[in-house]
Amino acid sequence: MMEATQKNYRIERDSMGEKQIPSNAYYGIQTLRAIANFPISGIKPLPAYIDACVLIKKATAIANGNLGCIPQDIADAIVRAADEVLKGQLRDQFVVDIYQAGAGTSHHMNVNEVLANRALEILGDEKGNYGRVSPNDHVNYGQSTNDVIPTAIRIGGLLALEHTLYPGLSDAITTLDNKADEFQDIVRSGRTHLQDAVPVRLGENFRAWAQILTDHTGRIERAAADLQILGLGGSAAGTGLNTHPQYRQKVVKILSELIDQPLRIAPHLMAAMQSMAPFVNVSGSLRNLAQDLVKISHDLRLMDSGPKTGFKEIQLPPVQPGSSIMPGKYNPVMAEMTSMVCFQVMGYDNAIALAAQAGQLELNVMMPLIAYNLIHSIEILGNTISALTHHCLAGITANRDRCLSYGEGSLALVTALNPHIGYLNAAAVAKESLETGKSLREIVLNRGLMNEEELAKVLDLEKMSQLPTE
Repeated sequence: MMEATQKNYRIERDSMGEKQIPSNAYYGIQTLRAIANFPISGIKPLPAYIDACVLIKKATAIANGNLGCIPQDIADAIVRAADEVLKGQLRDQFVVDIYQAGAGTSHHMNVNEVLANRALEILGDEKGNYGRVSPNDHVNYGQSTNDVIPTAIRIGGLLALEHTLYPGLSDAITTLDNKADEFQDIVRSGRTHLQDAVPVRLGENFRAWAQILTDHTGRIERAAADLQILGLGGSAAGTGLNTHPQYRQKVVKILSELIDQPLRIAPHLMAAMQSMAPFVNVSGSLRNLAQDLVKISHDLRLMDSGPKTGFKEIQLPPVQPGSSIMPGKYNPVMAEMTSMVCFQVMGYDNAIALAAQAGQLELNVMMPLIAYNLIHSIEILGNTISALTHHCLAGITANRDRCLSYGEGSLALVTALNPHIGYLNAAAVAKESLETGKSLREIVLNRGLMNEEELAKVLDLEKMSQLPTE
């Protein structure tokens, strides 16, 4: 495969011809063709996706070496090369744009070539000598883009969930629960339709948000269980062509141990390779989380609005100046950023849904789009929740006097009078209070609808805002 070289390049050949490859490059001719073909976005593969592909290559090299399908010394060299990449080396060699050849063949070959060339160096040989270590015949033995890439999306998704989203959610839930305890004795006016409603506890607002995120964690975990079912070993079309009879069981077991996840073989390899439903399911659970995060971030902005002309029931920590022209202005930037990221995740989800239905027959050619959008959604959501927790939620303080003032002044307190004076009388009291500015208490007493002792019991804000218990 390798010709005489000049100092700054080597020559490689493939089925389409030959090209000059930079001598210091670990990628090869197929990667170089992809670089030329796809100058689209400048976005390179995500680290978690690279890790997923390299972990698969490590597991397959171990399995194929143990089964005698490739020479043991070559298998060992591929494993060593994979370990180096997993430790952070050669990351600049994964260079194919995320918008590329259908199914992800270009990125797949980029991985195969980098590992082959590094394995050659480990064996004391020169990069490009594919007669000794081949990207196709050794690194890719018994594999196809068609079973490797859907497996890599699964592994990449699982890694991203474990490393970013689950820890972010867990920290946010703990922080919100702590704030709930801190604010539990503070009564504020509830609001429905952005109009005054019955009193609630500020602490219960935070506890409700914690419960919402807890529920979403469970939904995501249930959806992610599908990612543990692999079609690896299906080869080109799900038939397992060119694989050892024991390969599927062995490689899935090895990969399970490498990432500490209970992976298992799909009951029908062709189905696992064709259907993108698991990715749509996980993406949908992320979109669902994003929608509630937008609502929470908007609530935080409303409750912090002001400082003179808004609610100002809480104070979000100021983290940076808010205006280039208005001195002393601080904006709820962490909440605003959260909404922006969530809108992006919703857009990614729509693209994933469209891509998932765009496959034909034995293959979905839109997998590169699904891979990037799904893993990126997980990562930016996890990073966003962590940033929101540490730079916003953890430092929120309450304006107790403002909360109490709104709670006591809400016309919706009249709701508690309904069982005692009737709906129509209560409505009349509310109307008079709004027109005259008199308190509900004063009007009820003046009309002789209740005595002071009865009224004090009914208009007890602490009791009215207490959640029911079993």
